[in-house]
Amino acid sequence: MAESEADTPSTPIEFESKYFEFDGVRLPPFCRGKMEEIANFSLRSSDIWIVTYPKSGTSLLQEVVYLVSQGADPDEIGLMNIDEQLPVLEYPQPGLDIIQELTSPRLIKSHLPYRFLPTAMHNGESKVIYMARNPKDLVVSYYQFHRSLRTMSYRGTFQEFCRRFMNDKLGYGSWFEHVQEFWEHRMDSNVLFLKYEDMYKDLGTLVGKLARFLGVSCDKAQLETMVESCNQLIEQCCNSEALSICRGPLASGLVLV
Repeated sequence: MAESEADTPSTPIEFESKYFEFDGVRLPPFCRGKMEEIANFSLRSSDIWIVTYPKSGTSLLQEVVYLVSQGADPDEIGLMNIDEQLPVLEYPQPGLDIIQELTSPRLIKSHLPYRFLPTAMHNGESKVIYMARNPKDLVVSYYQFHRSLRTMSYRGTFQEFCRRFMNDKLGYGSWFEHVQEFWEHRMDSNVLFLKYEDMYKDLGTLVGKLARFLGVSCDKAQLETMVESCNQLIEQCCNSEALSICRGPLASGLVLV
C-alpha cells in the first residue's frame, strides 16, 4: 500500500500539517508510518473494539459500552477520565506499544476504515462495535470540530466544508465508504452494527443487543436497570459542557467525537 502527500489543502494550517493518502484514503498526519504496524497489531479474543467515523457519537457510545461490559455505575463513569480507559489505536498517545500491553479485557477505539484495521479482526478475532450516524448531523459536528480545534483552525464556510466532506477531502476519507464497508460485514459474528439515532429512539433494544453481543447475562429486571443507567449517562452527557448533544437534525451545537 503506497503513501502519498495529499495536495489539496484549503487553509495554511492544513497545508503545514498535510493529510496524507494511504491506499487512496486521506488520513490524519499522525497515521503516517504506522499503517503496516496497525495491520499487524495482535488481537485477543477478549478485546472489545469501538469503531466509528469521526463525530459519530464515539464519546457517548464508549460510556455505554463501558457501563454494559464492566457493570459500572453511571455516576462513577461521570467522574472518571473514560478516554484513558479506551485509547484510540492510531493516535500518537498512548501509542501502539502501550496499547498492545494493556491488561485484558482491552477496550480500544479507532476511526480507521474497516480495511485498515488489524488483519486478525477481519478473520473474526475480537468483538467490534460499529456505530453510524446520519451524515447531515455528522457534518455539522465535524465542521464545528474543525473550527474549534487549534491544530486545524478551519476558517472556510460551512458550504465549502460540505464540499470537502462530499469529495472525501477530510481525515479518514469518505463517510459513505466507511459506513458501507462495515455494513457489508454487519452479519459477521464478531461485528455489531449500531445507529446513533437508536440511542434516543430505542435505547432498550440497543442496550439489549449490546449486552447479548458482549456476552453479558442479565434477566429482564437487570436489563431494565442497565437501560436506566445508560439513559442516565445520556442525560449527563446532554447536560455536560464538554458534550453538547442536540436531538434534532442539523443541530448546530453537536460536538461529539
